[in-house]
Amino acid sequence: MADGNAMRPWLRRLLRGYTAAVFAMLLLPLLIIVPISFSSARYLQFPPPGWSLQWYRRYLDDPSWIEATFVSLRVATGATMLSLVLGTALAYSVVRGRYRGRVLVERLGSGPMIVPHIIIAIAIYGLFARLRLTGNEAGLILAHTVLAIPFVLAVMSAALRTVDPVLEQAAMSLGVGRIGAIVRVTLPLIRPGIVSAAVLAFLSSFDEVVVALFLSGTTKTLPKQMFDNIQNEIDPTVAAISVLQIALVVVALLIVSRFGAKAVPR
Repeated sequence: MADGNAMRPWLRRLLRGYTAAVFAMLLLPLLIIVPISFSSARYLQFPPPGWSLQWYRRYLDDPSWIEATFVSLRVATGATMLSLVLGTALAYSVVRGRYRGRVLVERLGSGPMIVPHIIIAIAIYGLFARLRLTGNEAGLILAHTVLAIPFVLAVMSAALRTVDPVLEQAAMSLGVGRIGAIVRVTLPLIRPGIVSAAVLAFLSSFDEVVVALFLSGTTKTLPKQMFDNIQNEIDPTVAAISVLQIALVVVALLIVSRFGAKAVPR
C-alpha cells in the first residue's frame, strides 16, 4: 500500500504531462495556420515575411469562394432543420417508447457516427445516382442529414431523459393531446438540448468534405472548394478560410455553453 500511495503523485504528473503533450499536438497547427493567413507572402511561407489582410480580401473578392460558402450555409441549414425534426422524433421514440427493439433502433440511428464516412459516401452515391440526386443541393442536404442525425439523437435523448414523463401526462389529463403536450411542455423544457443539437448538426454538415466529394459535382461546398484548391494550387487563401472556420466553431461553442448548458443531465 505504501508503494502504491508513493506512485500516485508520479502517475498524476505523468498523466498531466501526457495530456499537455496531446493538447500541444492538437493546437500546434493553429500556431502556424493563423500567422500564415495574415502573411504578406505570395505563397505559403512560415514564418511570414510580413503582415497583410490580402488573403482575406482575396477570399471575399473571389465569387467562387463566396458561392461555395453560401452553398455550404444553405446545405448546413437545411440539414440542421431536417435532422432536428427526424432526430428529435427518433429520440422521443427511443426514450419514451415501450416497444421491442428500441436498443436496436437507437444503435441504427447512431450508426453514421460509427461507420467511416467514405463507406457511407459510396453507399449514398450508389443510391442517389439512380435517383438523380447527385450534383445538387437537395442531395447534399439529404446526405448531410443522415450524418447529422446521430448527433441530434445523442443530445436529444440525454435532454429528454431529464424531463419527467408525468409532466406530459398531466398536460394530457387537462385536455391537451400528446402532440400538444410535446409542443407546449416537453420542447420548451429541452430547449437547451435543441440548441446544442442544432449547433452540432450544423457544424457536422458545414465541415463535411467526404460526402461532398462524391455528391457535389459542380455544386461545390466550401470544404470541397478548399480540397480542390489544395490539389490544384496551394495559397494562403486556404489558411485564411481555415481561420474563419475556426472562428465559426468558437462562436458555436460559445452558443452551446450559453444556451445549451442544461442539455446534459448533471
